[in-house]
Parts: sequence; C-alpha cells; structure tokens
Amino acid sequence: MRPQPIAPQPGQESVWNYPRPPRLELTEKPIQVVLNGEVIADTRRAMRVLETSHPPVYYIPPDDIQMQYLIASARSTYCEWKGSGNYYTVSVGDKQAVDVAWYYANPTPEFAAIAHYVAFYAAPMDACYVDGEKVTPQPGNFYGGWVTSDIVGPFKGEPDSWGW
Repeated sequence: MRPQPIAPQPGQESVWNYPRPPRLELTEKPIQVVLNGEVIADTRRAMRVLETSHPPVYYIPPDDIQMQYLIASARSTYCEWKGSGNYYTVSVGDKQAVDVAWYYANPTPEFAAIAHYVAFYAAPMDACYVDGEKVTPQPGNFYGGWVTSDIVGPFKGEPDSWGW
C-alpha cells in the first residue's frame, strides 16, 4: 500500500516528487562527514541521487575526502540503477566503522558522473551535515539517505515500507 505523502511547505521537497528511475544532480551545498572528531569529508561538489520515497544520498568526490581514513572492504552489493558497489571501512584513531561508505568504480552510463565518488551511512558517523544542518539517517539499516528539514516523506525504510 502506497503511503500518504506529506505536503511540502515552501522551501521543502517531497521525496514522492523524486523520479524512478532515480536522477543524479550536482549540489553546491556544503557537505561534511565527521568521525571521531575528524572531518573526513568536506565538499561543495557533491552529487545527490534522488529516488522516489528516498531522502537524497550524497556522493562526495574522492579529492574532497581524507582517503587515508578509508580502508577497502571485501563487501560488495548490486544496485539495479548504478551497478556493482564496493565498500570502505572508516577508521579514525581508535574508532572504526565497518562497511559504512560505498562507491561505484564502474557505474552504469546514467551514473558515470559518480564513478569513485563515496557515499556514507550517516548513523555510524559522529555527524553528517548538509548546508550546516546535522542530518538524520534514513530509517532502517539498508538505505543510505540523509534526512534534512527541507525534505519530507514518509521515507522508505520506515516500518512496513519494504513493499513501497
């Protein structure tokens, strides 16, 4: 059963107006990822993936990430839109977050612009920010979207949303 979308207020986007298949777009909003007190990613050149019922997933160019904190993982997954994904464990000082970042080395042609760009699950991080606002992780353990005050749902990942 499709949920009842929340009506966006001025300055907000509804995830129910995002397309399927998803769309990729550049954002110049500042994006930051922090783990163990260290800013490991800081960019104004992120690409965001917008897909029906999902908050945006932000992909950060490797040049704007302190890659020395990312350790290649054996984990891989497959996305019907982007192709085969690979993972990183993030390790900063005495804190390690396993399989919390992912990227597509050879994405499908529609998503070629995010080749090697890295996305992060927000929940295991100290904080992730979009335009200075601390994000809320997308509900559930499967998806990696970032919820901010300018996005309304309901969001895929909430209880009873698997069939959306």
